[in-house]
Amino acid sequence: MPRRLGQHFLFDPSILDRIVDALEPASDDVVIEIGAGKGTLTRRLAPRVGWVIAVEKDARLAMELGAGRGEQARVPDNVTVVEGDALELRWWDLIQEVPLPAPRSQLPFKLVGNLPYSITTPLIAKTLEPPEPRLAVFLVQREVADRLVAPPGNKTYGALSVGVQSVAVVERLFSVPAGAFRPPPRVESGVVRLRLRPSPLVELAERVPFRRFVVGMFSRRRKQLRRVLRAQTGRSAEAVDLVLNDLGLDPTARPEVLEPQMFVRLFRAFGR
Repeated sequence: MPRRLGQHFLFDPSILDRIVDALEPASDDVVIEIGAGKGTLTRRLAPRVGWVIAVEKDARLAMELGAGRGEQARVPDNVTVVEGDALELRWWDLIQEVPLPAPRSQLPFKLVGNLPYSITTPLIAKTLEPPEPRLAVFLVQREVADRLVAPPGNKTYGALSVGVQSVAVVERLFSVPAGAFRPPPRVESGVVRLRLRPSPLVELAERVPFRRFVVGMFSRRRKQLRRVLRAQTGRSAEAVDLVLNDLGLDPTARPEVLEPQMFVRLFRAFGR
């Protein structure tokens, strides 16, 4: 196993099937799988969808997975194996090669994958930018799953929670024990599903500055809003209090108790 990439391969058949079910597979789906590894998920997914684009960064694994044709093939015929870094690849470039009858511009796609911890946050950020998938199902470390679904006031609620929840509806589906992997990791994992909001709370052009604004707010999560906003915007206490009063917010409240919708209103009042 290529330990340099820190890979842990999921092999439990029942959990693999639950992940496929979570993707709500349909016969005309195009699915991009991130981190195909040895193809355990790929082979269970392919019979239930139209096409699978299996992305694998490790050259040796990608070559082994894509080797052979017909009876010798390691994956079904409706699978394209791509060697590459999911953070660098363009989703639409991959979809252009899918031999399905629908026009490429009309091929909605889904994402699925076991995300390495080191790229989880940037890959989720990429998932929420155009072209967005119809649905995404990710296997992540338990602490990341906790943060993604955390409500305001929870100790794990933070910038990642607000950033993702402002664009997608996030569901934590089930936990995955370390024993389901080979070799077993030292942490527990969880499966989450992201469904893009029909009407996101933040517009596309706002998302990068909004993320910066929210990260800045949570860097002082335990301080009062008045102090946080004064430090972040350079405005006077009187100016800050005036806006907070207009928004119906207590200046002594803390960022960690605000819902994503309120962060959006604060950003539009202060963050531009």
